[in-house]
Amino acid sequence: MDLRVIDNDEEELVIEIGGEDHTFLNVLKGALLETEGVAAATYDMNPEQSGGQTEPILTVKTEDGTDPLDALEAAAGTVKDETSAFREAFTAVA
Repeated sequence: MDLRVIDNDEEELVIEIGGEDHTFLNVLKGALLETEGVAAATYDMNPEQSGGQTEPILTVKTEDGTDPLDALEAAAGTVKDETSAFREAFTAVA
């Protein structure tokens, strides 16, 4: 996974996430939307209409003084915890 910050300010983070698709980005977006201080989380994967964009672009908008990088870190931690819990549950029944 390659990350490239396109824009980063006090209330908005825009990053390109290379090598990923809808599967990962939907999960990450869902975790972001459940993260305190996140006002909006979206991604764009339409290279044909985006001026030659070839990798997905994730946008995180925050409110109430929440740093968007901190929100992204918290959401990534949530995804990691949930996938670990799923793996453990799956292993227990397999």
